[in-house]
Amino acid sequence: MFRSKNFRRMQTAGVSAAAIALAAFGGAAIASAQNTDSAPALSGTMQNGAPFSFADLIEQVSPAVVSIEVEAEVENPFANPDFDLEALPPGFREFFEEFRRRTPDSDEETRRARGAGSGFFISADGLLVTNYHVVSEADDITVSLKDGREFPAEVVGLDQPTDLAVLRVEGSDFPHVAFDQDPNLRVGDWVVAMGNPFGLGGTATAGIVSASGREIGGAYNGFIQIDAPINRGNSGGPLFNIDGRVVGVNSQIFSPTGGNIGIGFAIPSSAASNIVDQLVQEGRVVRGWLGVTIQNLAEDVPQALGLDDDEGAIVTDVVNGSPAEKAGIQSGDVVLEMNGEKVESSVDLTRRVGNLAVDERATFRVLRDGRERTIRVEIGERPDADTLAELSQGPQQEDSSPSEDGEAEILGVTLTELDAETREALGLDSNIRGVAVANVGGGSEAAEKGLRRGEVILEVNGNAVNGASDFTQAIEEARANNRSAVLVRVLNPQGRRYIALSVADEDE
Repeated sequence: MFRSKNFRRMQTAGVSAAAIALAAFGGAAIASAQNTDSAPALSGTMQNGAPFSFADLIEQVSPAVVSIEVEAEVENPFANPDFDLEALPPGFREFFEEFRRRTPDSDEETRRARGAGSGFFISADGLLVTNYHVVSEADDITVSLKDGREFPAEVVGLDQPTDLAVLRVEGSDFPHVAFDQDPNLRVGDWVVAMGNPFGLGGTATAGIVSASGREIGGAYNGFIQIDAPINRGNSGGPLFNIDGRVVGVNSQIFSPTGGNIGIGFAIPSSAASNIVDQLVQEGRVVRGWLGVTIQNLAEDVPQALGLDDDEGAIVTDVVNGSPAEKAGIQSGDVVLEMNGEKVESSVDLTRRVGNLAVDERATFRVLRDGRERTIRVEIGERPDADTLAELSQGPQQEDSSPSEDGEAEILGVTLTELDAETREALGLDSNIRGVAVANVGGGSEAAEKGLRRGEVILEVNGNAVNGASDFTQAIEEARANNRSAVLVRVLNPQGRRYIALSVADEDE
C-alpha cells in the first residue's frame, strides 16, 4: 500500500447518452437539431468545430469523488539492530548514518507511514467505495470532499480477491453516484477517470476503453483496460461512462517506470456492484467453493487427452474433505461444462463457481479416461486464505508403495528414486510417492515445457509413478499403443500441474 508498485488503481467518468447520439452527426447537424434559444449546448456535442467536452459531466459527478488519506504503523527499517553498517561502502555508510541522524524517531521499531488514494460515495448516508489495497493496513482513514470538508472513515468491509473496500463516514446528504449494473462497454467507448493522483484531488482524465476481460491477476475480475491517464493515488476512484454512471473502479496500471503510459485497468461495475452489496450487508463476501486446483489445457495437453480443442480446465489436485472430493471429482478430470455451459478456461471456471450460492447443487460434465461423465456437486463456502492453505497441504497418494529401482534416463529426463536423502533435500513429506527429476537435458521437450531439476513426477496418464521403472514402463506402453504423447503430473513447491510429453522414439 505504501510502496511504489508497477500496478496502480483508478476509474473514469462519462457524458450524457443524448450528447453522444448528437455527436455522431457532426457539428452542423447538431446546430440544426438544437433549440439554441432555450437551452445551452450539451457537453457531449461538438460546438462550432470545438473539441468534444466533458465539462458538464465532470461538474455533475465530481462532488461524489473523494480523496482518501491513510496512516499506518509500519516497521522502521532504520531501527534494525542486525543491520551491518560496516558492510556498506564508505560513501553509502556515511549517507545512511546522516539520514538516520536527520530522521525523527529513527531508532524506534515502528514508524508512521502515510498513503493516499481515491474513492466515491454510493449513498447519501456516507457509504463509499475504494480499493482494498488503499485501506487494508490503515489505522486512520480521512476522507476529503471537493468542498473542503474532511471526515474520519471506518471500514465496513474488505475483499482482497477483488481489491474492493467499502467505508462509511458519519453524516447525511452526501453527493453520490451509482453503479451501472450492465454497462455493455465496447472497445472505443469514451470513459472518464477521476481521483487523487499524487495528492492532486479532483483530477479528471478522459480516454477510451482499450480492451475488456483482461486477466491480469486474480480470478474474480475481468478487468477493463483504458487509456485515460491514471497514476499513483487514482486507486479506488470511479470510472464513468458518458451517462455519468460508474462503469468501473480504477485498480491498476501497467508501467515500467511507475508513471502513466496509457495502460490502466478498472474493476468492471457489473462485478464490483455485487461485491459492494455483500460487503455492505454482511461485512464480507461469501463465494462458492468446489475445492480443486485447476489449470488451462495449454499447448499439447488436449492432444494427450484426445481432445479437439483447448477449452476446459484440468483438475491438478483435489482438496481433502472438499465438495469436489465428496462428489467424486478426481485429479486428471477435465471439466468441460458447468450447468450445461462450456467452460472456457481455469479462470472462467473459478469465476463461475465463485458466483454460485453456498449449498447450491451444480452439475459438471468431465472427461476421465477418455469417457465423459456427469458429476453433481453441492457447492461449499470458500474458506479464508489461511484455512485454504492448510487444507491444500498434503498429497493424496497414501496407498502407493515406494520403489527403490535406482535411476533412469528417458525423453531427455534423468530420474532418481525418492530416498530419505532426496526427500530431505527437496523438503518432501514421507507420504509423497513419485520419482525425482535429477536432471533435464537442455533443448529437450521436457525442458521447453518447464520441467526442472528438483520437481517430482507423481503420475503418467493417471497411473501412479513410484519409481523410475514405472515412468519408463508408462512411456513404452504409450508407444506400443501408438499414443503420440503422455500426460505427466508434476509436483513442485508451488503445487501440482500437468504437462504433455511426446513419446516418439528418441532415435527417430
